[in-house]
Amino acid sequence: MPHGLITAWFYLSGIMPSKILTKFSQLTMKKLLFQFDTDIYPAVFDTVVAYDGGAEHVIGHGGLTPDNVTSLVEGAIFTRAPKDKKNTAIFVGGSDIVAGEALFAAVQKHFFYGFQVSVMLDSNGSNTTAAAAVAKLAVSGVLNGKKAVVLAGTGPVGQRAAAMLAMEGAEVSITGRSMIRATQVCEQIKARFNVDVTPIEAFDNQARAVAIEHTHIVLATGAAGIELLTPEQWQHNPTLEMIADANATPPLGIGGTDMMDKGIDRHGKIIWGAIGFGSLKLALHRACIAQLFTDNKQVLDAENIFSLAKEMAQSE
Repeated sequence: MPHGLITAWFYLSGIMPSKILTKFSQLTMKKLLFQFDTDIYPAVFDTVVAYDGGAEHVIGHGGLTPDNVTSLVEGAIFTRAPKDKKNTAIFVGGSDIVAGEALFAAVQKHFFYGFQVSVMLDSNGSNTTAAAAVAKLAVSGVLNGKKAVVLAGTGPVGQRAAAMLAMEGAEVSITGRSMIRATQVCEQIKARFNVDVTPIEAFDNQARAVAIEHTHIVLATGAAGIELLTPEQWQHNPTLEMIADANATPPLGIGGTDMMDKGIDRHGKIIWGAIGFGSLKLALHRACIAQLFTDNKQVLDAENIFSLAKEMAQSE
């Protein structure tokens, strides 16, 4: 019988030797977070925030897929008594949101009655970053019924942000340099969240300037150091009400803004820079880690992470 199943049998049968049970009860259970990353090397950022969020030990594993994660999950779910399983949790990360979603689902498939631990998905910071940005936009103005464009929105953060804006009632479009890729992402968002997002092909700044005409909200989620709009391309837009830029590496995604902007007025538009809403992102990420250890049944993905972000944004 495999080691994990032997342990499970002892717990379920209730015949574990009393001396061993007494010894276990004398120990202080450490809060262990297993970092399951789809990239070769687990992200240092996620490790640091995990410790700041209350994990006492963070154990990173890289290069994970649904095909090679089984023994790791079994090690996490079989080793502690039911009352102590809340002290073990799994964090799924990596740069690829599609790979992260597949790994997140595969982890949960190994859970069964009495044998599961809490788990969180945040590939490339997609859930926490998008949730923080959209939550700050939500406390700065009205999202429902407004037209929103997520610039360079085909990446993990852009995909999640587009879905969250749509869930808040906005009419959302995303831009991508390839119409094929933008369309594929919109289909993925529809399949996952059951919301409609419109793809726009925008290869350069001028095309993106056209894409934001008659738009109320712009959220930039492009790669670091790439300017998506010049100051002139947004400052005189008469319909534009709010802007958020997730890029903190100069040049910023939205020229003429500042990474430190925290809901300030520039040219009649409310601006949130990456550091401006970044404090909420970090606080949210830490809060989610802490929540994982409240019991062994937490499953944190876009919807409940966004819900928590909206609560926190109100009080920040």
